[in-house]
Amino acid sequence: MSDGFDFLGFRIRWKRKRGTNKWYVYTFIAHRPVRTLKAKIRALTHKTSQQDFASVLTRLGQIMRGWANYFKYAVAKHTFSKLDDFTWWRLVHMLRARHGWNWSQVRRHLAASGRWKIAADGVEYFRIEGVTVSRYTYRGNKIPTPWPPANPA
Repeated sequence: MSDGFDFLGFRIRWKRKRGTNKWYVYTFIAHRPVRTLKAKIRALTHKTSQQDFASVLTRLGQIMRGWANYFKYAVAKHTFSKLDDFTWWRLVHMLRARHGWNWSQVRRHLAASGRWKIAADGVEYFRIEGVTVSRYTYRGNKIPTPWPPANPA
């Protein structure tokens, strides 16, 4: 278990909790699903793509929402942040190539309201780093036993 194993896209590993001497089983996101998601993002956000930008944002949102909802029970906050940065930069480079913008024009168009926002035709870019990661909690002692007690009193 200390080497870990991959199962259904998760990397399950037994590790020592940082700062303590206690050991726990952690579920991380394996490398292969991250590579596959990045390949899908690259295919959608090619610089010379002629697809409608709103449909690109819609499809990206669908893919990333489904992916995040599947992996939100793992130790995934750092991975979500990295994927969000990757996708954001792919979209910015796509817009720069499509419109011929320099960086001041990018800032003018994407940070007009004071915060950076990528949107087209009412469709806004889905920030995967905003997905709440919730870990499964151990509840082995709280599960009721299906068997009757040995000596009923």
